[in-house]
Amino acid sequence: MYHYLDDKEFLHKMRALSGEIMQLLCHYLKKDYDIGANFYLVGSGAKNLIMQNENNPVDLDYNLEIVRCDDYEDCRYLKECVRKTFNKCLREYRLNDCEDSTSSLTSKRIYFESGNPTAFSIDICITVRDTKDNYYRLIHEKTGCSYNDKYFWNMATQSKELKRKVAFIKEHSRWQMVRKHYLKIKNRYLTQNDNNHPSFVCYVESVNNVYNTRNQWKKGKIPTFVGILIRFR
Repeated sequence: MYHYLDDKEFLHKMRALSGEIMQLLCHYLKKDYDIGANFYLVGSGAKNLIMQNENNPVDLDYNLEIVRCDDYEDCRYLKECVRKTFNKCLREYRLNDCEDSTSSLTSKRIYFESGNPTAFSIDICITVRDTKDNYYRLIHEKTGCSYNDKYFWNMATQSKELKRKVAFIKEHSRWQMVRKHYLKIKNRYLTQNDNNHPSFVCYVESVNNVYNTRNQWKKGKIPTFVGILIRFR
């Protein structure tokens, strides 16, 4: 089952290294392809949501949000630019090339030479936001023949105004509710062997469930969470 990591030194080292690689990724995307992008950990900030499943390797889940490019509709080109650039950055740190999955790019396992021996990887989900503040994930639907593979943007249900909702929850000191519910959701999908709900989807669900109980906060009631089923094409 999932649990939150509490090794602060290990967390700091992981975030420092992965942050350097992500910054380099954004730099090369701009320099080599004139693509503007920002990155952030899912649930990032001082109160992050980094978890580990038992003693398995840790995934550092990043959203790479594309904020400028020539053609947002050329999803194949965008995914390939990010994949090639991510590999370029990994090689500068003497790391192996990434793996390309349906909804993300994932580095091979990384180990530190000293300290906590737990392996970890950097998992990148390519996203974009529309003018109504809805989030979309770049999906690579594989067919077995790369020429026929499909690439498209898939909207994350209930993702509208996500940052505003997060800010509201933190301003009212209810972030612990998000952490508790996020842990519950991750473990629920784990026990169901459901691999169609990556961390960002679980995060959106958790934020919405907590935000939707905001009227009960003022009344001092204990909120009852009703799961929001988030599906992706």
